[in-house]
Amino acid sequence: MTRVRAWIGMLLFAALLAGCGEARPVSPRAALEQRKAALQEMLADDPHQLAEQVELARLLMKLGDGVSAEAAVQGALNAGGTEPALRPLAAKAAALQGDGDRAFRILDAGPIAPAMIGEAAWVAGNVHLDNGDLGDARDAFDRAVQDLPRNSDLWVDVARFRDANADALGARDAVDYAIELDKTNSAALAFKANLVRTQRGLNASLEWYDKALAADPDNAGALIDRAATLGDLGRYRDMLASLRHAATLAPGEPRLYYLQAVLAARAGNYQLARSLLQRTRGRLDEEPGFMLLSAIVELELGGEAVAATWADRLLGEQPHNLTARRILALSEWAGGDPDGALEALSPIVARGDADSWSLTMAARAAAELGQGEASTAFLTRAAALAPGEAVPFASGGNYGLVAAQADARPLDPSVVIPAMESEMATGNAARALARAARLRDANRGVADAHILHGDAALAAGEYAQAVQSFRAARDLDAGERTTLRLANALFRAGDPAGSGAAILALRDSQPSSIAADRLAGHLAMDIEHWDDAIAHFERVRRRIGNRDAVVLRELARAYAAKGERARATATIARAYRLQPLNGAIMDLYADLLAQGGDAQGAADLREKRAQIGR
Repeated sequence: MTRVRAWIGMLLFAALLAGCGEARPVSPRAALEQRKAALQEMLADDPHQLAEQVELARLLMKLGDGVSAEAAVQGALNAGGTEPALRPLAAKAAALQGDGDRAFRILDAGPIAPAMIGEAAWVAGNVHLDNGDLGDARDAFDRAVQDLPRNSDLWVDVARFRDANADALGARDAVDYAIELDKTNSAALAFKANLVRTQRGLNASLEWYDKALAADPDNAGALIDRAATLGDLGRYRDMLASLRHAATLAPGEPRLYYLQAVLAARAGNYQLARSLLQRTRGRLDEEPGFMLLSAIVELELGGEAVAATWADRLLGEQPHNLTARRILALSEWAGGDPDGALEALSPIVARGDADSWSLTMAARAAAELGQGEASTAFLTRAAALAPGEAVPFASGGNYGLVAAQADARPLDPSVVIPAMESEMATGNAARALARAARLRDANRGVADAHILHGDAALAAGEYAQAVQSFRAARDLDAGERTTLRLANALFRAGDPAGSGAAILALRDSQPSSIAADRLAGHLAMDIEHWDDAIAHFERVRRRIGNRDAVVLRELARAYAAKGERARATATIARAYRLQPLNGAIMDLYADLLAQGGDAQGAADLREKRAQIGR
């Protein structure tokens, strides 16, 4: 009787897959669950069915259940299967449980059946990739592709590997081939969406997330990634809908709590955000985004010491993360440690393009430490509200040594970049540019290689070459780091219209980009499109608050130009409180006070302006 019920279940499963009759269509995951139930019922009646045990093991792997898959592999061995044939499946089951070391031990325990060598290499490639061993992963995936050249799921993992190796073009080719092999492969479509998000922007990626979810509505990973994209677009209700669906499929997934914490923090509910972050139970503690959000939340809740710890951990992973440095400085300052605050800010204020907030905070810390001259210098730079140029290459190290290392390993960025830095500092820009060109030519699918060449060309004054390289980089990665470089290079090359178009393209593709809105606002001010300027700067203000004197000054100018004197006055007053020594702010504030009938206030400001002389 059990056998009969199992066969009935299998027939129903086949009918559902074929869309027969009036049956409601089911998702691929639901179909897999039904097939699993049917197989388990058959095997309960007769566990010595080798083919069914193997099928059950593979099905459980598709469902991500490594523990049950391992039991099914053991069942296949008990049913007469051979270890050489089943060893790759056992290794994959171990890997699914997060035990890569045991997966390798299983693979190394004996011979592999010739027909299963490709699968064994596939398992090894994924474990090497998870371990960050990219060279070994490349070798393993190359072997897997030789044996399984038309396996769509394998090509998705190859795309993951190439993406981890910063080979955007290679990743794109691999995932496109995976989709060509199986147009209903939801994992491939979802990964394509992730690549499109980087290459073309947030809105463009939604089409591919929708395709992935049309192929499998229960693809939890696609739902979560789509939710994150919707959040970046400001579509919070749609984001929550995706998260709720994902929560029914993967209730313990830590990214669900993290994304909800992001929403809570954006809404100003930091207590809820902290609670949600704690529910991840440490599983995302090594993720940069998680560290940054944790630092912000703790700082907002008065936990300066904890915030400093999170920021310090992030700087250990990303020493050039300026946001983390500012948070660390503010945490140290709020915790009564001005020396720690100044130390955290020192790499920022040493730059020619240091921002006014960092300079002002450094001035306060220096004053607290009795360093009057340094404090005054920081305040003077902050009040100018006109940062200098960023320097893409800073000299350091012994040139002879680093040059010899770069000559010996011309395709190794870790030695090529220090050599370029020294060459730029000593006036040998042509040599540095040649090194960057060689590295770029060997890595045409890697955005960073084009960026490096573009930075070198820009530093050497070769603006046309810089534009060409940054365009190539943007074709691979249309984010801020490439587009803002392209806009700068275009402007320097004498193409302000092209520069503006690049900035507006970034604004359209990445609506969450503060830098894009800020620059688009300045462009609108230049052509006296006051409403557009206000829209851009108000979006920036909603994101960062009233802490950027330049944004507030430009908003005040735009409101004044539109005749909205009251709003302009209130806005410039905020800017003045941030930067009371900036001449342009005082001039505008005085004019607005005078227009409003406050002649004495205007006169006082103009007298102060005359005294400071800037």
